[in-house]
Amino acid sequence: MINVSEHAKKKVIELMTDDGYDPSTDYVRVGVKSGGCSGLSYDLKFDKTQLEDDKVFEANDIKIIVDKKSFLYLIGTTLEYSGGLNGTGFVFNNPNANRTCGCGESFSL
Repeated sequence: MINVSEHAKKKVIELMTDDGYDPSTDYVRVGVKSGGCSGLSYDLKFDKTQLEDDKVFEANDIKIIVDKKSFLYLIGTTLEYSGGLNGTGFVFNNPNANRTCGCGESFSL
């Protein structure tokens, strides 16, 4: 399961609406891909379509889809949003990551 903090929920709803997505029916697709300074990087986008092999969750009223391969890397992760002086954007708090880069966009196991 992937969790969504309250602050991230508000930002997701705002961005989905701005981009023409409906937060009550559309999804946030979370994935993992090769790359980044720590070996793996997070992939976050909006999607209207659930694929056959996707895992589907609802966390804090946000519908999330994750492909099966990425799910293994993301179990227990919390999606948060940071709007502080050190930068603005979504942050993944992943308990499975042994090492993360300074920007928080990539990790290794």
